[in-house]
Amino acid sequence: MIETVEEFLEDGCGRCQYFATPDCKVNSWRDELIALREILLKTELQEELKWSNPCYTYDGINILMLSALKNQAVVGFFKGVLLNDPHKLLVSPGKSSQSDRRLYYTDVETVHDQESIVLDYVAEAIEIEKKGLKVEFKKNPEPVPEELEAVFETDPALKTAFFELTPGRQRGYILHFSQPKQAKTRFSRIEKCIPKIMAGKGFHDR
Repeated sequence: MIETVEEFLEDGCGRCQYFATPDCKVNSWRDELIALREILLKTELQEELKWSNPCYTYDGINILMLSALKNQAVVGFFKGVLLNDPHKLLVSPGKSSQSDRRLYYTDVETVHDQESIVLDYVAEAIEIEKKGLKVEFKKNPEPVPEELEAVFETDPALKTAFFELTPGRQRGYILHFSQPKQAKTRFSRIEKCIPKIMAGKGFHDR
């Protein structure tokens, strides 16, 4: 596993078979990630490496994460749904995501143009934590298994990859994970599927 943000920017997160290869998604968006990092380092946030991705915290609380997807670089706010978003730039990663909201970038110029916006959103996110505001979660009609939610809590990068999947692929995994009666078996199924989820594949994909 990688140990520094610099390693992430150089070789990727190390969570899939494309680590340190030309096919790693970080290679496609390295310039955008570096530009975003430079902006975030100007804020009050503390840079850390969590779940093999750059994570930015305030007083020990996770505020946002940098990551690379197949088609863009991402700034993901853990409580983004609470942000005002006056510029209408924040995007939900999926229908099931009630809290996370993201900024997507595909070119460095846009990153530079939106620097003041990113800084404003970060400042608001910090104020949200200072005020102790919480996201009120609604029950999902087809709920994500508790075991998967628990894994998401410790691995936001996996959560990001999961909700980047198509709704059909998400449902396929949820059904697969929900079938066993024992929690131990559910956790085992989740662990076995992590590499495929991180690679953007569905349960039945090869």
